[in-house]
Order: sequence, then structure tokens, then C-alpha cells
Amino acid sequence: MKRSKLPAKSLLRSRLKEGDFLDCFSVASNLSPRRAAEIITDFPAWAMVLVRLRGFLVAPFGLSKTGPDADDMVGIFPVEHDDEIELIAGFNDRHLDFRVSVLSEGGRVSLATWVHRHNLGGRLYLAAILPFHILIARNALARVSHASA
Repeated sequence: MKRSKLPAKSLLRSRLKEGDFLDCFSVASNLSPRRAAEIITDFPAWAMVLVRLRGFLVAPFGLSKTGPDADDMVGIFPVEHDDEIELIAGFNDRHLDFRVSVLSEGGRVSLATWVHRHNLGGRLYLAAILPFHILIARNALARVSHASA
């Protein structure tokens, strides 16, 4: 797995504005975006503990614990776009909007996370979770790589 640039074909490009957060990691894999996203969002037990802890900690601030229900979801995230090369999931909340992109092209799967912070709460929240986000993203792509072998 390596840190990478957002693929040129990613629909996340249209969302990017100055000051937004964006990271992207990629791994060698021929999995479809849907299959890779299913693996990525099938969090291991330690990550689910962090997700539950996050839900408990943000509840007093009126933030979503898991996100809205939707007809199409991967893990706890509603899917907003799904085609042969990219799946985008995520939602808007009071403090920030976020989307994850899983893009499969040329024998690589890229996992990108875009965040648009609305206020100080969004900035503080992102700063607090960023180390955990990176651990979860790296673990997720390691599992995608393993599933591709």
C-alpha cells in the first residue's frame, strides 16, 4: 500500500475546494470497486470499537452516530455513486461532509477520503480522528490486497 494522488477519473475531484481535506492510498488489486468497498467497510473488531466509541462521544453534540439509512449501503455508509470503476459513499453532517471513493483501475484500487469541514467543530473532529482514520485506511487496503492474492 502506498500514499497516492487522487485518480484523474475520480468524481471526488468535482467536490474539492480550497481548505478541504483529501487523502488517498492505493494497493495492487483487480477487485471491483463494490467488492473492495465491501472489504474496506467490513471493519475488524478493533475498528468497530473505535466506531462505537466515536458514536458515544459525538452523541451529546447532535452528530450522527452512524449516518442515514439508505437503500444502498456499504458497511455503515450510504452509497451515492456506483459504476464499474468507482464507488462513492458517505454523507453530510452538521460539522462536516465526507465521502470515500473506492476506485479500481489499471490493476490498482485507490481509497480516497474527502472532507469538507463546516466549522470549528469539524476541524477539531477531523484532527482528533485523523490518526485512527489512517490506521483504518491502511488496514482496509491491506485486507483488499490480501483478498486479491
